Amino acid sequence: MADTPDPANNFPAGYVPARVWTAPEASGPFGNINRPVSGATHEKELPVGQHPIQLYSQGTPNGQKVTIMLEELLAAGHAGAEYDAWLIRIGEGDQFGSGFVGINPNSKIPALVDRSVDPAIPVFESGAILFYLAERFGAFLPTDPAKRAATMSWLMWQMGAGPFVGGGFGHFYAYAPIKIQYAIDRYTMEVKRQLHVLDTQLGRHEFVAGDELSIADFAIWPWYGALALGKTYGNAGEFLATGDYANLQRWTRQLADRPAVKRGRIVNVTMGAPEHQLHERHDAGDFDTKTQDKIGG
Repeated sequence: MADTPDPANNFPAGYVPARVWTAPEASGPFGNINRPVSGATHEKELPVGQHPIQLYSQGTPNGQKVTIMLEELLAAGHAGAEYDAWLIRIGEGDQFGSGFVGINPNSKIPALVDRSVDPAIPVFESGAILFYLAERFGAFLPTDPAKRAATMSWLMWQMGAGPFVGGGFGHFYAYAPIKIQYAIDRYTMEVKRQLHVLDTQLGRHEFVAGDELSIADFAIWPWYGALALGKTYGNAGEFLATGDYANLQRWTRQLADRPAVKRGRIVNVTMGAPEHQLHERHDAGDFDTKTQDKIGG
């Protein structure tokens, strides 16, 4: 049996887990949105726009998955994919409003309501939304069994792997109030492995799941494309040496050049350059007239 570690070597020194955990006081930039219970904290109805699809989100990587998908559907001629994208400010606790909890009891963005049917259909979890939209419009999800299986495998790979990137590496590298080498090393090891998995796959195929653009690309690009381009978590791109993954870089830039991706990646975004922030999207013309550099605020 391994020796019991000396608590004096723990961080902070002397720390020993309690027999029963109690929540600490909130700390760090996201401390105020984390709590150990679910449910609404206040009454607030969700707004409803004119389009069949109502999206309630913020332009994080998970939110961008869905807006990229919707813009790609519209670009492919699926007029029924017109949508209103309402901003849910997670830093202010909008996700704990009663209306949002009513369509997503997990209180995480994104959440979508399809009002083209009666009764309306709510969908939450970004991967589930991508799958629902692909089925709904018959697009970006192959019907061939082998290709479909590959697409779903890579979609689920992202859903399982993503928390290591954001909640693990991103949190401890960029957001935690203290730097913990053990935590950073542990999550960096896993993210580097994931980058190598992607780079190897993209050395064999044009797109992640094969030779067709699919919902797997829309799920993976906002997370790993942002890392590859060095546009997330400060200087994480340099820290992770993402330039070494040539196949990943090729794919990342290929998708970044798509007009629908350019549009989808700025919807509900509230940080960064003003021209890359479209807080809400209710019409295709909003990209030309309502980005923050044009309306200010």
